[in-house]
Amino acid sequence: MGKQLIWQDRFNIGVSFIDEEHKKLFSILNKLFEHGKQEEKGRWVCQEGIKYFKEHAMKHFTEEENYMASIQYAGFETHRRLHDNFRKKMLPSLERELVRTNYSENAIDHFLGVCAGWLVGHTLTEDRAITGSTISKWGDLLPEEEQAAMGQTIIQLLQDMFLLKARVVSECYDGERFGKGIYYRLVYVTQQGKKWEILLVFEQKLIIKTVGGVMDSKTDTVDVTLMNAARYMAQQFVNRVRENFPSADMFEMKEENLLTYEQFQNIFKEHNPQISLLFDTGAGYFAYCVVAPHLMQDGNGVSINADNAMTEVERYLKKNVNGEGNKKKILLVDDSEISLQAMKGLLEKDYTVALAKSGAAAIRCITLDRPDLILLDYEMPVCDGSQVLEMIRAEENFADIPVIFLTGRADRKSVQKVLSLKPLGFLLKTLGPAEIKKSVDNYLKM
Repeated sequence: MGKQLIWQDRFNIGVSFIDEEHKKLFSILNKLFEHGKQEEKGRWVCQEGIKYFKEHAMKHFTEEENYMASIQYAGFETHRRLHDNFRKKMLPSLERELVRTNYSENAIDHFLGVCAGWLVGHTLTEDRAITGSTISKWGDLLPEEEQAAMGQTIIQLLQDMFLLKARVVSECYDGERFGKGIYYRLVYVTQQGKKWEILLVFEQKLIIKTVGGVMDSKTDTVDVTLMNAARYMAQQFVNRVRENFPSADMFEMKEENLLTYEQFQNIFKEHNPQISLLFDTGAGYFAYCVVAPHLMQDGNGVSINADNAMTEVERYLKKNVNGEGNKKKILLVDDSEISLQAMKGLLEKDYTVALAKSGAAAIRCITLDRPDLILLDYEMPVCDGSQVLEMIRAEENFADIPVIFLTGRADRKSVQKVLSLKPLGFLLKTLGPAEIKKSVDNYLKM
């Protein structure tokens, strides 16, 4: 399959028999990766290998639980519940899929991606915590402190799991698009039945660098196996974050979805998340957002389960990741929501379109995801188009981005004032949609 799990010293937790079992499980998965694409003989080897992996995993869980009990590990019950979820729910559902499809290539891909993601994520988070080699719990903190504490927790986890030196870029990330993104939603319920929603955003190159690096993936795109591994590593990551914040009473994961950027953005239009952190990891951007129970809304994407996981992941990657292709990127800047949506509807079929309602938001968007063209409203309040253009031109990295002014004024004096700022050009808002679209197409062909 072109993928291998690479054992690294940081996977060692310092308990010899646990470390040896982890290495053994890595080795078994690697043999399965090697045989997964072969024909009949390879398929039989795969069937036997999967049974062998399951036997070793069950034995490992029992031995690890006995060890945790012997040292009176405080997190024993939570850790055992995670083991139970894997052995009683996740593995049986994957096995049913394998049998139902007669060990099809897709089902084997799904099994390996899920198991690799779970194993690596669990090793780098919950298992490391047994010996206290990861961050300790923060306890009950005030909301302001908790936001900062969560940022530091995530930074430490990114260091522990992937050796990334991340930094918080924003503590009030507003859902701006960055690079080629993957938008992942997890829904948790409390023991009282309330819901929490966690939104994770990964720049694609971050998944390739981290999950792909651990699996020694040779691909430069996010494929189905890598995506499945990323899903389960992300779940382990979230579990570790929430364990550090007992005040966040999240008991059990009930739903997961892969969202389009538009579905993700709609959440930010309608609600202000309680926590919305944006990180620069050095290998790509990452956002961690939390929406409170009373803000919860359904209908944010197809719920992923054992029966449809492969289909949904493939569909998502084809439509939202690989389908982005070489589309050029346009940033629309306008204080009018009506104007933004009208222009977006006109252009989004042929271009990747980002939206900003102010000069400050425009600068954030440009920083996170450099556009090929900026369509900038000239008559904005507070900070008008000329001031925004000055800010763009003042940044050396942005100075060469072409800017077209949008204006509703066609009198000679207003046009001269616009042109004196030396944009690439200007478009009258009074033009018909076909004329505007044709003009934008022509500008991007230059």
